[in-house]
Amino acid sequence: MKIDGLTITAYQSGKVLFQGKGIESFIQKNQLEPLMETSEGKSKDAPSLPKDFSSWSVMGSDEVGNGAYFGPLTVASAYVSKENIPLLKKMGVKDSKDLTDEQIRAFVPKIKEVIPYKLLTLWPEKYNEVQQVKNLNEMKALLHNQALRLLSEKIMPESPEGFLIDQFCKPELYYRYLKGQPLVDKNKTYFITKGESHHIAVAAASMIARCAFLDGLDSLSTEFGYKLPSGAGSNVDQIAAKILKHNGMNILRKVAKLHFANTEKAKRMK
Repeated sequence: MKIDGLTITAYQSGKVLFQGKGIESFIQKNQLEPLMETSEGKSKDAPSLPKDFSSWSVMGSDEVGNGAYFGPLTVASAYVSKENIPLLKKMGVKDSKDLTDEQIRAFVPKIKEVIPYKLLTLWPEKYNEVQQVKNLNEMKALLHNQALRLLSEKIMPESPEGFLIDQFCKPELYYRYLKGQPLVDKNKTYFITKGESHHIAVAAASMIARCAFLDGLDSLSTEFGYKLPSGAGSNVDQIAAKILKHNGMNILRKVAKLHFANTEKAKRMK
């Protein structure tokens, strides 16, 4: 396929190859999620973690809600000192995706009593406003950075040995999104996918962010009188169609991320 002078090849594995000039501008224009390779050369990967990183005092961050049509986007940072690692492991802290909603809600208050954290919530109405000028990864970069900076200030004069961000884009793009913003120490910052399996700080952040997302979903459900489901499946389309039919777009924008394909599906169903 050729678009705007670019050759785009999709493989059955799910990988997409972009060839030609102007790749970066095409990505930005179409708000693509930039975890991809191009024929102009592979993006520089994030440096690998030190061998003993899991035993360091680390501040980790993670987000929840970016794949859900309804509800907020939540980002949490959590600081786990090396002294607290055994305690959190004993408590059963792990990736929020491996726990039920009930377990998350039971765990998180206990975690908050043990470690310092920072939680940021971007509600749908504000999300939709910001999404007009910033793509999803740019929003996430700004929120991760802010959560890490605010928590760093909170724990001063203590300082983590490292920062670990659950990777959602290449590091160079992350820092490009944050151009002009104050940052935590870049020399101590690491990026890796499935960060929760590499340090318990990211797992703790994941759980805190997940709990906040669930609470946010419940809050919106109560406020607007609909049981808002998580995810972006066909059940979501049906609820969105009901909201459009009975309340209109002005209400939908307060509970949903409108740029998702679910919005157009709901319009056809109402």
